[in-house]
Amino acid sequence: MTAHGAVVAPHQEEGPTAAGHGTQGIDTALLGMLLFIGSEIMFFAGLFAAYFNVRASSPEWPPPGIDFIQPLPLPAIVTGILVLSSVTMQLAVWRIRADDRRGLVRALLISLALGVVFLFLQVYDYYVLLTDDDFGIDSGVYGSLFYTLTGFHGAHVFGGVVGISVILLRSLQGQFSARHHIAVEAVSAYWHFVDVVWIALFITIYLLK
Repeated sequence: MTAHGAVVAPHQEEGPTAAGHGTQGIDTALLGMLLFIGSEIMFFAGLFAAYFNVRASSPEWPPPGIDFIQPLPLPAIVTGILVLSSVTMQLAVWRIRADDRRGLVRALLISLALGVVFLFLQVYDYYVLLTDDDFGIDSGVYGSLFYTLTGFHGAHVFGGVVGISVILLRSLQGQFSARHHIAVEAVSAYWHFVDVVWIALFITIYLLK
């Protein structure tokens, strides 16, 4: 049997003290996720570059008439929620590395719930901006940049929520162990990326004046 065959064999032969993945070097699935994250970093770097380029060429920022931005409380609350979800996601990785499947499920459930709450609050924020402040994507270049940056990030959060849901269902079926949990590692890496991007957005949009 090949080394790869040993990885997909039943999980009872090694136990929690086994090496994290049972393979030499980095797993191809995890490598694929890291390469995907690298491409997404370049994507968001382009969006941030456009934002700062427009900001640098504008005599006043935000432009006159844009007065809805407040650092607190909602943007700070959703930032705390996403940071906490990143902590619980990492906890899920640590739990399965210790072969604690029940702890894995609990941590994933909390991460999933926090991710859903973040999306709900973002939609609520959009609703308030559109109805109370009459601020939409057509509100000049600032509106276009604001909704493009936060909207694309929200789409990535939604993708992360789907990924967490999938590995949660697999966890409930007992498909992960201390030796076989690459999918958990991959989704966790993606979720940390989403978290870091939001922190950069929060600082850029809500704190830098």
